[in-house]
Amino acid sequence: MVKQTAGRDALGEFDPKFAQLNDDVLFGEVWSREDKLSLKVRSIITITALISKGILDTSLQHHLSAAKNNGVTKTEMAEILTHIAFYAGWPNAWAAFRMVKEIYKDEMKKEEHGGFFGQGELNTAYAKYFSGNSYLNPLTNGKETVFIANVTFKPGCRNNWHIHHATSGGGQILLCVEGEGWYQEEGKEAVSLVPGTVITIPAEVKHWHGAKKDCWFSHLAIECPGENCSNEWLEKVDEDYYMNL
Repeated sequence: MVKQTAGRDALGEFDPKFAQLNDDVLFGEVWSREDKLSLKVRSIITITALISKGILDTSLQHHLSAAKNNGVTKTEMAEILTHIAFYAGWPNAWAAFRMVKEIYKDEMKKEEHGGFFGQGELNTAYAKYFSGNSYLNPLTNGKETVFIANVTFKPGCRNNWHIHHATSGGGQILLCVEGEGWYQEEGKEAVSLVPGTVITIPAEVKHWHGAKKDCWFSHLAIECPGENCSNEWLEKVDEDYYMNL
């Protein structure tokens, strides 16, 4: 805990006792008892109390900044203020949100992945065939030419085992463009994927692919021309196996 001097700076001559209680007892002793409550929890309690009492001045701004420094994430802060709003009043929460947006402004910039080809939109159409969230950015019109899409996987996301069927031709090519991932064919060891890796998947081969558990990953998926092409989606990748890759 950084030694607090705000009390003495503001009231040292006017009320030295108050200043001493503020700096040495409240911030020097109470806030230092991390064996009782963590700084993060103390910050959450403090901003909740201030907002509930309608104290929306610089003291709240100070404690909101301290909460961020003490580990309260942007997502957690938004949820805390939303929860408080139902008990402490909507206007109080609105006032706090205005401060919070400024404090967390650097983290509000959209995190983009997908490499040069872009992340695209949440892949809701095929979500039931994926463990975790993926994003799809179609690059060509499959009705006019070979279909190519940039597929981006959040850390830990992978698709189910599946097969690209075709009576002739068909299959898929993966061109890895960002991050790190895995590709595995049935009966073979998983292959580590990095930017520049090219994977050729023949028709009728059972396989899966996706991100590593701690890394975003993107690849271009190129649908190879063929006759009577279709995809068969199968079981999920075993969780324990995946997590131990």
